[in-house]
Amino acid sequence: MSENQNLLAEQRRALILDEVRRRGGVRVNELTRRLGVSDMTIRRDLDALAKQGVVEKVHGGAVPVVEASTHEPGFEAKSGLELTAKEDIARTAAALVTPGSAIALSGGTTTFALAHRLVDVPDLTVVTNSVRVADVFHVAQRTSGPRQGAATVVLTGGVRTPSDSLVGPVADQAIAALHFDMLFLGVHGISAEAGLSTPNLAEAETNRRLVHSARRVVVVADHTKWGVVGLSSFASLDQVDSLVTDAGLPAAARAEMSEYLRVVVAGEAVQAVDM
Repeated sequence: MSENQNLLAEQRRALILDEVRRRGGVRVNELTRRLGVSDMTIRRDLDALAKQGVVEKVHGGAVPVVEASTHEPGFEAKSGLELTAKEDIARTAAALVTPGSAIALSGGTTTFALAHRLVDVPDLTVVTNSVRVADVFHVAQRTSGPRQGAATVVLTGGVRTPSDSLVGPVADQAIAALHFDMLFLGVHGISAEAGLSTPNLAEAETNRRLVHSARRVVVVADHTKWGVVGLSSFASLDQVDSLVTDAGLPAAARAEMSEYLRVVVAGEAVQAVDM
């Protein structure tokens, strides 16, 4: 991390979280020196990160929270994390969508950001098991009124998870009867060994159905998802066509995943999104 007094709070907290995860802990006095801000500012940052459940405050600093493989954060807890990365990923992923196509969006805060980028793409059919994603299109249509080319949204039924996804037999049966051109899939964790994983067993099965029903699978995930392994794997990396991620993904991870799928880094060369 380099000293920069002009960093936004969100950017500063992202840097602090990366440092905590990379080093296994940080001290307040180190952060004030590296970021060029006051002790009080750093303590407020650590309070905010602790409230989000991603660090644990200890005397003089903070350490990462070690989550069980069954731990499933709620939508609100995840929505405040890696905001800039998610917006960059959403903007890049939206460029992959062709007007008039049938797409699916899984649950998650990154797919939620992507949905906002897709409301003006004409003649889409959108299949989703996310209450939040469906609401994005519903609110957009209610606000602008009836318009030609507005998306047709198919919301699966099912049982609601902490991340506001609908899962279970009802969702699985609905998805199994559908076929879509492209699936944009948010994930809890991604690794070479475990592939794509989630802490929720029912969500894992619903995600398997989504993957099976898609002609092309695009994972949208920021760099913090790399190396995270949830309780249940639902797809291997060779079942994925592309990963859209942010520049924070380490070079070694990019190289490892590139053996299985195409890695598209948001903000890099424009031709990277040509698929």
